[in-house]
Amino acid sequence: MVAAGAALADEVGLAGLTMGSLAERVGVRTPSLYKHVGGQDDLNRRIAALALNQAADAVGSAVQGYAGRDALAAAARAFRAFVLKHPGRYAATIGMEPSGPDDPLATAGRRLHDVFTAVLRGYEIAESDVDHALRMLRSLCHGFATLQAGNAFQWSTDIDESFEWLIAFADQGLRAVRR
Repeated sequence: MVAAGAALADEVGLAGLTMGSLAERVGVRTPSLYKHVGGQDDLNRRIAALALNQAADAVGSAVQGYAGRDALAAAARAFRAFVLKHPGRYAATIGMEPSGPDDPLATAGRRLHDVFTAVLRGYEIAESDVDHALRMLRSLCHGFATLQAGNAFQWSTDIDESFEWLIAFADQGLRAVRR
């Protein structure tokens, strides 16, 4: 049920995902969905956990065997590709707070966090600056990918070229703040 909801969210946007639209998609009556999920909030929460796990898998696979700028580039490209392919399920992750440390959402979030933290190890960032560096990377990658997914880059410059510029910018910034 969650996978079907995530796929539908990718098609119609998270705001367009309703219990009724999901029931129609899977060919059941809406009350039947409550055997699988506790309601719209529970569905969105499960989609968010699914998305974070899938993003962690994609980014983790992409960075295998790389370090430094190469790892950064692989992580950023994989994250962007995930958001562009799955904009609805990714949107479910924004602002969703775990209910506790054992919440599947928290576990999935830590997985993605750990992958990006591993990327930063190649930059020898001081431990006291790691959170700042992670927030910077998330802001850059999230911002670019969500703007692109929303068709916000409508001028003539090549979008891929702009993203490579973003990677170079982040790389130079991370090199500048080394221990």
